[in-house]
Amino acid sequence: MIRFGVLIFLHVALLSGLKGQTKPNVIVILADDVGSGDVSYYRRMHSDHIVLETPNLDQLSKEGMVFTNAHAPAALCAPSRYAIMTGNSCFRSPYPWGVWGAYQASPIKKDQLTLGKLMKQAGYNTAFLGKWNLGGDWYRKSKPGTIYRAPRKEPELDIDISKFIGAGPKDQGFDYDFTFPSGIQDVPYACYENQKWYPLAKDSKFDFITQEKMNKLKFKLDKSEGLGDSNWDPHKMGPLLISKAVDYINKNASRSKPFFMYYCALAVHLPHTPCKQLDGIKIKGSTPTYHMDMIKELDVQIGMMIKTLKKKGIYDNTLIIFTSDNGGLTRKETLKTGHRPSDIYRGGKNRIHEGGHRVPFIVSWPKNIKNGLSDQPILGLDIMATLASLTNTPIANGQALDSKDIGPYLNNSKTTVHTELMLQGGTQKTVAILENNWKLIIQIDPKDKTYSMRKAIALFNLSDNVTEDESKNLIHSPDHKAIIEKLFTKYNHIRDQHDNPAHVIQ
Repeated sequence: MIRFGVLIFLHVALLSGLKGQTKPNVIVILADDVGSGDVSYYRRMHSDHIVLETPNLDQLSKEGMVFTNAHAPAALCAPSRYAIMTGNSCFRSPYPWGVWGAYQASPIKKDQLTLGKLMKQAGYNTAFLGKWNLGGDWYRKSKPGTIYRAPRKEPELDIDISKFIGAGPKDQGFDYDFTFPSGIQDVPYACYENQKWYPLAKDSKFDFITQEKMNKLKFKLDKSEGLGDSNWDPHKMGPLLISKAVDYINKNASRSKPFFMYYCALAVHLPHTPCKQLDGIKIKGSTPTYHMDMIKELDVQIGMMIKTLKKKGIYDNTLIIFTSDNGGLTRKETLKTGHRPSDIYRGGKNRIHEGGHRVPFIVSWPKNIKNGLSDQPILGLDIMATLASLTNTPIANGQALDSKDIGPYLNNSKTTVHTELMLQGGTQKTVAILENNWKLIIQIDPKDKTYSMRKAIALFNLSDNVTEDESKNLIHSPDHKAIIEKLFTKYNHIRDQHDNPAHVIQ
């Protein structure tokens, strides 16, 4: 049995493209820890005080459809990345709270559909560039040929990091990859091209990356000390990544087969290590904080992609989707400047409140979709079904179970895509269900290893309390008891009906 997509743009088949190409090129950009308030186009909806401009993202916004009620599947990156890659809610993963180590088993099953596999089936040349954060297979040094598995403890040294041998991008349908297994925040501190180690310099060797060594580069490691490239310097990784993306566009622009590039930016996760300049534009020290420098660096990267697409004459035939893996960072030094990564919303990354999962979501395809705003609720994992529909590629039953085609919204249709949204918080083990602007927050008992003990702890009416003012928490209101019971029952029904209830709390 298969689930067929329906073309969402009636004139797709009429596109001439290059060398008979009838499908658009597709670039999905997933930012790391960027909130809706980090994009100046979004921030202007609620404030005239703009501390940081993002001109390239703003231009995409003006040319495309901007979603103001878009959400990451979770308020943390690892579970969100599983959901976006597979089209399944976080709770369907064998590790619902995320895989946090590059040397841990992947949450993606071998027979599971991924964005890479989908677009490969659709006839695309596929590429993954950037932060993976989905575990993987590596050989153990002490026992060659044996896959390394061990508790995530510091330091992990018995690993052959010369080759990402399995469960990486090449195994998930991507023809080409340039990968940072843990981004810039954790081991291994190295990058890989087609899953093989990519030396950062001629004299690169495998080294033990310590904080003492990184002190010379004037930054603090965000996570563990561990193995990596002896020339590791995160200040240079953003420029390296975008150079690989530009190279990929240049190489594939004139080919008859369209390309799909999943660009998982390293910005703006810690450590905040902006480059000095990029594309002739000053980055480091050009904004009030290094955090904001990284947002600017990301915006310049996107500008470089757009410039390359236009230079190669394929910009009008390229669909670009921009979103983030979770809400923005509420750094004290940034907030002091007046910049608001979460815009008007409560909380930020790692929180179940709107600031933790409400994210920018921009879809641009010049001359093919109308520009405008949509307040329809959508999720990052909807990218899967939307691309399946766009490319008329069937999704088999049992795959991408929670992904919905948001194409109708791009044509200003009033069709309801989601009847409810299922969202996950962070380390506090909270989740939420949203329906008709009602948001019920549920606490998962962290001592319960089956992830089944739950308690409703908050009810907000986002229609008149989108900031989730705690004084308007209706959880104890007798008048709202029926709504609470309805949403709690619905959450439990949806959560319990899938086929793998024995989830382990990480």
